[in-house]
Amino acid sequence: MSPTFRSLRNHNYRLYLVGSVVSNTGTWMMRVAQDWLVLSIPGNGGTELGITTGLQFLPVLLLSPYAGVIADRFPKRRLLQVTQATMALASLALGVIAVLGAAQTWHVYALALAFGVGSAFDAPARQSFVSEMVGPEDLTNAVGLNSASFNTARILGPALAGLMIGALGDGMVASGWVILINAVSYLAVILQLQRMDVAELDSPEPHTGASKGMLREGVAYVRSQPKMMMILVIVFFAGTFGMNFQITSALMATEVFDKGAGEFGVLGSAMAVGSLAGALMAARRVRIRMRLLVGAALVFGVAEIVAGLLPTYLTFVMFVPLIGLSTITLLNSANATMQLESDPLIRGRVMALYMTIVMGGTPLGSPVIGWIGETYGARWCLVIGGALVIVGVALACLVYLRASHLTLAQALRRSAVIAPAPERVQQQA
Repeated sequence: MSPTFRSLRNHNYRLYLVGSVVSNTGTWMMRVAQDWLVLSIPGNGGTELGITTGLQFLPVLLLSPYAGVIADRFPKRRLLQVTQATMALASLALGVIAVLGAAQTWHVYALALAFGVGSAFDAPARQSFVSEMVGPEDLTNAVGLNSASFNTARILGPALAGLMIGALGDGMVASGWVILINAVSYLAVILQLQRMDVAELDSPEPHTGASKGMLREGVAYVRSQPKMMMILVIVFFAGTFGMNFQITSALMATEVFDKGAGEFGVLGSAMAVGSLAGALMAARRVRIRMRLLVGAALVFGVAEIVAGLLPTYLTFVMFVPLIGLSTITLLNSANATMQLESDPLIRGRVMALYMTIVMGGTPLGSPVIGWIGETYGARWCLVIGGALVIVGVALACLVYLRASHLTLAQALRRSAVIAPAPERVQQQA
């Protein structure tokens, strides 16, 4: 089997990946439809769009650390079935309200928040469940394939959503039907999880200690790891100020280039092409070096600045794959590193803290980015966001050097390998 797809030799992982492609496609369709629904309600603009996105990710910021404790205390397969069902119900409710033509802004706000609660508990369990399906030697590959499936869906989902919304009338009701498709798509993951062979899962013995002590233990563990702290600073700035693609793409399509739902969907698919390429490249890697992670973050910041200055819709569409490539390279490198560097018994809490930083910054950044777009223009969303990502990379490097007691020259000489080789992980286990 090709090294790019070596994790597929695992039966449980094959089931999981198939379900994920279906569900992720529905999720990306909903993201486009939800944004279009917000903009289709009279009087709404960038600010309301930013608030919706912020509310959807707010539970991640508030609940993910506790969700990591839950992920370490209960079987992740069952937990994932519950979280997937929760998100399906939130999507179903929003879709029905929109199809009936009764959706108001507060409806979208409330159900985006409910969806976010399910997502907050889903993310750490889903991230750490990968290491239970595959061995340490295939973990980096599986993370890459997860991203590949996610971005395959990211290519299909926005394009399908844009076409469906346009074909069904380009309004509230059309958006509602697309959101209902997402609600049904969650059944794919739930059923595939049910079909898994539990005996083949490498599940650590669940914790039974107090939740409060477990959370404190997870935070202390991450704070003691300079490499993890560096990663968290980088992804905080990238996630908070740079990865507000739902807002920036919508505002660039509608306000700068005067386009409709179809062209908006194409932007998401174009970015996903670059992300898919980056994910497949990541799947072939065995080791992840510090210079790759830092370099990807810097390229991402610069690419966002350049994108904000591009003159036409066509040049923007042609350029955004580079943003997707650099984004997924950064996130895959960070994700695999956090998992490979962490103790299996505490991995749920480590990944919860990681997801809190990656996704939890969005409630802070998205309303600000939305306000910038509405006040100064959509282009400034990208320019300012990219500049802040570069500032974050510089700050993260300083944090790492200080915590490691290294000079810049020493760090460069090490050309540090962040993620240990699979053989080393296996020996540690």
